[in-house]
Amino acid sequence: MELHDLKPAPGAKRGRKRVGRGPGSGSGKTAGKGHKGQKSRSGYSRRYGFEGGQMPLVRRLPKRGFTNIFRVEFQVINLRDLERVFADGDAVSPEALLEKGLVRRGAQPIKVLGDGDLTKKLVVQAHKFSAAARTGIEKAGGSCEVVSS
Repeated sequence: MELHDLKPAPGAKRGRKRVGRGPGSGSGKTAGKGHKGQKSRSGYSRRYGFEGGQMPLVRRLPKRGFTNIFRVEFQVINLRDLERVFADGDAVSPEALLEKGLVRRGAQPIKVLGDGDLTKKLVVQAHKFSAAARTGIEKAGGSCEVVSS
């Protein structure tokens, strides 16, 4: 067998539908577009969300809420992650977290949350701590240091 001998399976390829080619073809005359109206014309394209001139749904519904442009998004780390990745007595800094793959590189500050148990004594540096995380770290004999951005 050679490359030029390859053919698709019988019935796998269907011919292109030739519309507007006479009444015998089954899709002649109006070429499957029905009679008159905007959709039957050439060049027709409908705007997204267009409802035929009726007031669109997106404009009928009331606007609610607002977006706080001063919101600060944090990258979160839980105590269980620190327990899993760091050894007893380690210093946990934003650079160390990045090195271990727990946070992404970027401008987002880091917040430590208290989910999970910590048994290792760690010196944790982060931009923010939850109350549960602070008590969990200090209960294990470690300390929390707030880093400024």
